[in-house]
Parts: sequence; C-alpha cells; structure tokens
Amino acid sequence: MAKVRSWWRIKKIRHRDAVALSVLSSAMLLAGQVPIQEGLYQQYLLPVAQEPLVFAFNMILIILAYTSYFGGILVLLGGINFLWGRIGRGRFLVSLGIGISTLILLKQISLSILTTGSAVAILVYFTTTLSGLGLIVGFVSYVLMHEYAIMLKKHAKNAWRQWRRSRRPRPSRRRSRLSANGR
Repeated sequence: MAKVRSWWRIKKIRHRDAVALSVLSSAMLLAGQVPIQEGLYQQYLLPVAQEPLVFAFNMILIILAYTSYFGGILVLLGGINFLWGRIGRGRFLVSLGIGISTLILLKQISLSILTTGSAVAILVYFTTTLSGLGLIVGFVSYVLMHEYAIMLKKHAKNAWRQWRRSRRPRPSRRRSRLSANGR
C-alpha cells in the first residue's frame, strides 16, 4: 500500500530561488516606475478635464504610459506560477514582463539619444535605480528556471553532497586478527 503523504510534502515549494527572485524583480520594477509616473494626472488630465474627447485621448495615452507596471505584474504572476510548479507558464509570463520592461528601457534610451545625443545618462539612471536592477533580477530568475539550469542545480546538489561526504573523516575499521590470518 502506498504511503500517504502529508500536506506539507504535497505543498512543498520547489524552485524557491526563482520564486524569490521573481517576487523581488516584480517589486523592484513596480517601485522603480513610481518616480517616472508621478504627476501624470495633474500634468496631462487636469488641464483638459472640460473637453471629453481630448480627456479620453489623454487617458488612453496615460494607460499606455502605465504599461511599464504591466511588466512588473507579469513577472509577479510568473513567480506565482513557479510557486505552483507550472514552470512553462511561469517562464512565459516572466519573459513577457521582462520584455515589456526592456522595451520601456529601449524607449527611454532612444529618447535620450534623440534629445541629448548620448545614452550614457539614461543608462546610468537605469543601472542605479530599481527598474534596472529589477530587469537584471528578473532575467536571472528567468534563466534559473530553464531546463538546463534545473539540471545544473541537480548536478550541483549531487556534487556538493559528494564533496561533503569526501570531507568527512571516515571511521577507522580494524581488521580482526582472525580475518587477517586468513582463517
């Protein structure tokens, strides 16, 4: 008869590292966009509140401006799928979220090149803010969930165990005189 597994064994979370990195990346991506999006309502919607068509057009543009938040939300949903063991769906959502956020980064770089002629300022901004770090951490989470990376984690765990076993002092075995004499 098969052994009944406890609820703790059934709900055991696998791939904790990728889950944690996805959640961290999502938090960084969401928090990094707050300074960029600050004041959009007051700047673009409040002056045209009396004109419904212009207000609706500006509202659609502001929703598109908030697509960077969708990247963070998609990365979080991918981390939740990693948590549930749905690796393929999780990797897809994380890659979609990181892709959207990377497109936002490329948009900022292109605007910086067009206005100032150099992308150095925006690259420094993104590498020192939460958005850039969130992109990097999200990419690492994506890579950790690749099948090859899962295989490497298994091999690394086995190699670590073998190394630890080889470092333990072995108990000394004494041969008895009876077995040494050849019986």
